[in-house]
Amino acid sequence: MNHFFNVKTLEEVFSLVAQFPAMGKETIGVGDACSRILATDLIAKKDMPGFRRATMDGYAVHAVSTYGASESSPAWLELAGTILMGQVPDFVLAPGQAAHISTGGMLPKGADSVVMVEHTEAVDEKSVEIYKSVAPLQHVIDACEDFAKDKSVLAPGSFIRPQEAGLAAGLGFSELEVYKVPKVGIISTGDEIIPITQEPFPGQIRDINSYTLAGFIEEAHALPVRYGIIKDDPVALKTACKLALKECDMVLISGGSSVGTRDYTVDVLSSLPDTQILVHGMSVSPGKPTILAKSCNKPIWGLPGQVVSAMVVVKIIVIPFLERLQGYKEPVRKIRVPARLTRNVASAQGRRDFVRVILENAQSENGQLSDGQGQMLARPVLGKSGLIRTMIHADGLLEIGEHVEGLEKDSLVDIILL
Repeated sequence: MNHFFNVKTLEEVFSLVAQFPAMGKETIGVGDACSRILATDLIAKKDMPGFRRATMDGYAVHAVSTYGASESSPAWLELAGTILMGQVPDFVLAPGQAAHISTGGMLPKGADSVVMVEHTEAVDEKSVEIYKSVAPLQHVIDACEDFAKDKSVLAPGSFIRPQEAGLAAGLGFSELEVYKVPKVGIISTGDEIIPITQEPFPGQIRDINSYTLAGFIEEAHALPVRYGIIKDDPVALKTACKLALKECDMVLISGGSSVGTRDYTVDVLSSLPDTQILVHGMSVSPGKPTILAKSCNKPIWGLPGQVVSAMVVVKIIVIPFLERLQGYKEPVRKIRVPARLTRNVASAQGRRDFVRVILENAQSENGQLSDGQGQMLARPVLGKSGLIRTMIHADGLLEIGEHVEGLEKDSLVDIILL
């Protein structure tokens, strides 16, 4: 079965992500929710913070009572009391009055702003002078200024960072409904691959890919499951694929994706039940001989055995599919850094190239940081594509489009961070 020459563009491969459903849902404690993906709309039960609170130490006032106040002509206000932290004021502040308040304290009724303590001076126990006017709600967070009751505060598909977990806790959510964490099976293939504990003979290589791919999966907040090394045996590979598909939500096979007498991954995948080959070949470099199949609604990838190609493919295309499984509504945009090329970079039309680059600070002739556009320099990493050191030294990937015949020195480019 020859699928290899049906090469797809990166955009065509991206479009296939919609064919795969997200993971199921589960409810977990908010304290365990960091790095998970929210599965439901989070609706505020109450206003947040729920009361007017001071953002500065000073005096709660009516803003109008301070208008025109200055160092030469201060406003004189009567002290109505002191508000302690966590206390609900039991008095109403009248015009011409002030109340001492600390950051986070609740404003009394009638107060609409806070004068910083630096702009005041206590005259005696019953009065204070104000040396600077304030506007309504200055140095104050209003009752619903953060979030309003019955409004959506986090949408499904939101990545939960510590700040989102804190928001949920502040709104009284002790539990959150999230998508389950996907498991990703990793299978290394090839007679030349040996365990890392063994000494390779000529022609052999240690199993690098299992560990690099597992690292990328962990970095993407999923769970890698390694299934060891499978020799060039179709029966053994089919058995391993069946087991991985049964236990995992995505499968990565490194090796056996290019054209060769013993590269049989496509044939093995085609023989699996309910499996469709979606991609065999992408118009990218490195990574052209990449396979994507759909088996029982799960993505299964045939990645190049060459370690650099496998890492680049995982970074640019596998991770967006994994994000789909995790529950993101849209694939997360990769972080890109603007930079200026330090040399010409060649490229071939008809394919998308990903060039490894080192990022450096641009400096002028006097050694100072440049004030010009593109203050970062992108220096291509020299070396043959199969050298793992090109990825070790690289800070990012320079993406060159299919219809571009290379880029010239000093071109402004966007670098995908690794």
